[in-house]
Amino acid sequence: MKNLVTPISEETVSGLRAGDMVLISGYIYCGRDAVLPRICDLIQSGEICRTDIHLQGSVIFHTAVSPAGVGPTSSNKVEIEGSFETLSGAGVKLHLGKGQIGTETIRMLNEKNAVYAVIPPVTALLGEKILEQRLVAFPELGMEAFYELKVKEYPAIIAAAKNESIY
Repeated sequence: MKNLVTPISEETVSGLRAGDMVLISGYIYCGRDAVLPRICDLIQSGEICRTDIHLQGSVIFHTAVSPAGVGPTSSNKVEIEGSFETLSGAGVKLHLGKGQIGTETIRMLNEKNAVYAVIPPVTALLGEKILEQRLVAFPELGMEAFYELKVKEYPAIIAAAKNESIY
């Protein structure tokens, strides 16, 4: 088991391999298909620097944040998997969700020194590991807005790293 604390360094990511079991602690961002394209637009327009979003060494969890809790959504949705390259280029080191991603995405993650991890879809387990929750951007999207969570020991498995996948 490897302990990862955000922000995640380039060196730490370089040492991760597909199949590694990790525990993630620190601040992570939450977003899925409604908000991730908007975050990519902010990056591409250069407006990200005018926000309170700091992506260098970050983790993005593909989830909505609702009163019922958080749980991973499928990372291979077009809007989500399509955001990986822009987000990784902006400093995201770990994309966290569920499901298999494409070989081109796996190759791109390697080029950007980023990884993809899957997390068990167990809302009750994840709920007790959330220490803080904050709405960061796009409140009009409700539970699909961009949130930041402070977590302690979120369990995950590295699903894609160094051009390899567990799928």
